Amino acid sequence: MDMKKRVSQELRNRNPAEVVELVVDNCQSADGEVEGLTDEYTELEILSMVNIGLSSLSKLPSLPKLRKLEVSDNIISGGLDTLAEKCPNLTYLNLSGNKIKEMSSVEVLQNLKNLKSLDLYSCEVSSLDDYRENVFELLPHLTYLDGYDEEDNEVPDSEGDNGEYRARHCDLLRTLNVTLQTVSLYLVADDEAGPHDDDDDDDDEEDEVDDEDSEGEEEEEVGLSYLMKDGIQDEEDDGDYVEEDDEEEEDEEDGDADVRGEKRKREAEDEADDDDDE
Repeated sequence: MDMKKRVSQELRNRNPAEVVELVVDNCQSADGEVEGLTDEYTELEILSMVNIGLSSLSKLPSLPKLRKLEVSDNIISGGLDTLAEKCPNLTYLNLSGNKIKEMSSVEVLQNLKNLKSLDLYSCEVSSLDDYRENVFELLPHLTYLDGYDEEDNEVPDSEGDNGEYRARHCDLLRTLNVTLQTVSLYLVADDEAGPHDDDDDDDDEEDEVDDEDSEGEEEEEVGLSYLMKDGIQDEEDDGDYVEEDDEEEEDEEDGDADVRGEKRKREAEDEADDDDDE
């Protein structure tokens, strides 16, 4: 989302003169300049424009009541002299993570007579020799530099000018650090597990198919055995029936032979009687 739309969205149907705090972090400035803000924001006290691609503050409107300006993680390299004119009551300024390289860029902040806290960490200027000593010397009215006073005492949380925004910035860094650690652990675990082998999945599928085929064959064999058993039993039963029929036929033949024998015996007796009568 571009900066103009984001500013309009954050208004939430309010009049610009009613806005006391405005946060438009992580949107996008089209040309590296401040967009969507006008002199109508007369009551604005807190303005946060973190990571929106700002390269200059030259188009910042007049904000007479602004006390806190958060413009960290941009690409600002200079042009800070405009702040004294447009934000004369500024007490807290966070320029950390910008492209400020020279001490001369910091020197122009001398005209911000109410500036008490300044953050320049992660700027190239903070790596210069005697950086802290030089900044405190150039800005004698400054109390805290990068969260610490001249005696290296950390700013108290009760200091509204620095504590609120510094705490939010630190929370963001901690969240990012935890996320990176989680991703790193996942990648390490994934590497230790080795590459995923699709052949294993194919083997598993083939094993499942083989198991199903084996089960089917076993069922067929059982069914076939059962049928064969029934067939054998039927044949045995048929054999029994055949044997019984043969026995019956033999009995019938034996009976017929007995009848014929008795008939012949009676005929022989009758013939003997006839001979006697003669």
